[in-house]
Amino acid sequence: MTVLKSSMRNFFAHKGRMALSTVAVLLSVAFVCGTLVFTDTMNTTFDKLFAATSADVTVSPEKAKGAEDATRSGKPESLPAGALQQVRTADGVKSAEGAVSSMSVTVVDADNKNVGATSGAPTIAGNWTRNDLRSMKVTSGHPPRGPTEVMVDADTADKHHLKIGDELRTIAVTGDFKARISGIASFKVTNPGAAVVFFDTPTAQRQLLDHADTFTHLNVTAAPGASDTAVKQAVAAELGGSYKLQTQAEAAEANQDEMGSFLDVMKYAMLGFAGIALLVGIFLIINTFSMLVAQRTREIGLMRAIGSSRKQVNRSVLIEALMLGVVGSVAGVAAGVGLAVGLMKLMGSMGMKLSTDDLTVAWTTPVIGLVLGIVVTVLAAYLPARRAGKVSPMAALRDAGTPADTKSGVVRAVLGTLLTGAGVAGLYLAAQADKASEGSLFLGGGVVLSLLGFIVVGPVLASGVVRVLSAVVLRIFGPVGRMAERNALRNPRRTGATGAALMIGLALVACLSVVGSSMVASATDELDKSVGADFIVQSGGDGGRPIVPGAQQAMKDSPHLDHVTEYKAVEAKVTTPDGRTTSEDLTAADPSYAEDVRRETVSGELSAAYGKNAMSVGDTYAERHGLKTGDELTVDFAAGRTATLEIAAITSDDVSIDKGAMYVNIATAARYIPADRMPADMIMFAKAADGKTDQAYSALKKSLADYPQYTVRDQTDFKENLQDQIGQLLNIVYGLLALAIIVAVLGVVNTLALSVVERTREIGLMRSIGLSRRQLRRMIRLESVVIALFGALLGLGLGMGWGATAQRLLALEGLEVLEIPWPTIAAVFVGSAFVGLFAALVPAFRAGRMNVLNAIATD
Repeated sequence: MTVLKSSMRNFFAHKGRMALSTVAVLLSVAFVCGTLVFTDTMNTTFDKLFAATSADVTVSPEKAKGAEDATRSGKPESLPAGALQQVRTADGVKSAEGAVSSMSVTVVDADNKNVGATSGAPTIAGNWTRNDLRSMKVTSGHPPRGPTEVMVDADTADKHHLKIGDELRTIAVTGDFKARISGIASFKVTNPGAAVVFFDTPTAQRQLLDHADTFTHLNVTAAPGASDTAVKQAVAAELGGSYKLQTQAEAAEANQDEMGSFLDVMKYAMLGFAGIALLVGIFLIINTFSMLVAQRTREIGLMRAIGSSRKQVNRSVLIEALMLGVVGSVAGVAAGVGLAVGLMKLMGSMGMKLSTDDLTVAWTTPVIGLVLGIVVTVLAAYLPARRAGKVSPMAALRDAGTPADTKSGVVRAVLGTLLTGAGVAGLYLAAQADKASEGSLFLGGGVVLSLLGFIVVGPVLASGVVRVLSAVVLRIFGPVGRMAERNALRNPRRTGATGAALMIGLALVACLSVVGSSMVASATDELDKSVGADFIVQSGGDGGRPIVPGAQQAMKDSPHLDHVTEYKAVEAKVTTPDGRTTSEDLTAADPSYAEDVRRETVSGELSAAYGKNAMSVGDTYAERHGLKTGDELTVDFAAGRTATLEIAAITSDDVSIDKGAMYVNIATAARYIPADRMPADMIMFAKAADGKTDQAYSALKKSLADYPQYTVRDQTDFKENLQDQIGQLLNIVYGLLALAIIVAVLGVVNTLALSVVERTREIGLMRSIGLSRRQLRRMIRLESVVIALFGALLGLGLGMGWGATAQRLLALEGLEVLEIPWPTIAAVFVGSAFVGLFAALVPAFRAGRMNVLNAIATD
């Protein structure tokens, strides 16, 4: 009980000094709990949506031969309308209705602006059915009653300012058609952002499926007292044939599994960044308790002199850490819920609506947050607690502070050097690997070991690096600069730990900057060497939607073009002469594609691969199967018949564009694939007539103006788009890493604040002999700057090493250019100096306000 009282007294006596450590725990726990609450809420939202939209039993076409190509064609798989009558006669069926649903559509308003979701959610077009009343209700107007009417969801109407009577144009591979809004329907559950439009059944069948007697699925309602499982079995017996039947629970679970994989990736990625912040927070906590123990050396010595045992002293420090962990973790759990709500609002501004009514805080979330925060805090305080336990009673007779442990420094230097050496060896082996899969293991090991090595050896490096930095940065400030240098060098362990916290975040920033810049530079170089097309046309964003026939024709009719190339991905099973069969995506394109994307061959001529019943393979595939030009392959087209094609060319796979591609003429594929099963173009290429590049560019954009879902890019546009995409991804990562950097900055603030308290008497003496307040504040700011620059120098150097090694692995995949973003690296380094200045503002201000006489009298 005495130990507990002593610990509580010390904790509240130094609560101001522990505040920043508490904030670090709070931020880290908040990020973990916020991530869990946010992803759990998304799961709840989608669970409710899938449960509400699923019928008692759903009947859909079984994935059959050519199903994948059917998806690429822009027309969903369908089943005959005759199946509806069979289902209605099955035992236990109360009612059944045919439904049509397609996500391969674009809907535009009267101003030709896309009214689809901007968050990546799909635009869904279908027929209005009784099953839709489970999840929606008509809040204005009426459902569509003919081919000239359409109903939209309320969220889409609000977002795009649509009202009843407005005209919408729906673009699908089966054609374009217009209709006026007759009604607006609101979701009874949260709509995460999809845009939904409804037509009457005949219109949906004719316009979306191109067949008046087919549906994409059937919604079956079970009779009272009949279980979904029993109805499913009865319907299966009645239908026979190859249909996919799912109960409401099964359909919801299948949708949840599909969405869950995406949510899991997002959750674990965010938790990874939270882990980095926790790691940085550990340094802050270790520094805090190390400094508090050093400042209380005489106090602890007195406690030992009057009978306190080592265990009691050790336990006292750990109890203080426990209290810090509890306070920070409890506040972090609460802040995490707030963070989750903030993330939901942010997603709402981006188009994905998540209602706070669905806010889900599972019991495991606060438990995980509390356990994580408390355990991390106590573990971080263990070493300082052990050090406190080793304080002898004789320390009561000495001044505060403990001398450096020379033996400990030697051990640290040896261990750090060994770890760093092992890390460098791992990075070297990764750079020399022949396969990316093997090299990635060495890279991961090298990153971890080199990071640990720098953390351990940091205090040893601090002495030398800080002296060099001081000679460049601090000496120009005269005696004040020299005092700042000596303060930073006074406790290398503390300086090393403080710098290491900043080092971790900046190392990751530098690594990702190098990788991102190298990817852009490599892709740009590859485009310059390999892409001969002047223009590339594909759907905006991810390029995942097929190009509809109307847009294809508009492109072909555009003036000033030398040629237009169609490009299709055709699924097939390829059997080699040795009898081995693999599933492959063949690149079916016009012969002009050989001009649009230049490929070197190791055997044969690429133009010959576009001949009748001919194709090409990559040299990796050829080597694996022992193939040469002239060999014949059996190609079973998934959407059609089997063909025997001759290998007319073997292309080099030493590229990043079309690596491993197998080329075949579209005309060859068309001989074996029925026209209604032929995939749509996912991308198209064009080359301008000689001297007509600018005119062709303008004409092509004008020709495709009626199809806003597609983007026309020349090579410059394509490079800029690539750079923007990678830049946006890096900005998201930098934003997540900012949490770790914020915690590191708190560490610098805390270190300075505690060091000011530790040097109270010294500061009073310096002020008494003439040091002005302004000089004192400058000294503390300069000390902070040099510590921040020390961490930045280590972090940026380490990160560039990681990034350069990662680029060597990317080179195995064709991205061969190493690009060091020196402007970014320089900006981060200079920015670190400003971070140091910012971190020193409050400690320097407090030091400047110290009463000189009281400071001198401090024991």
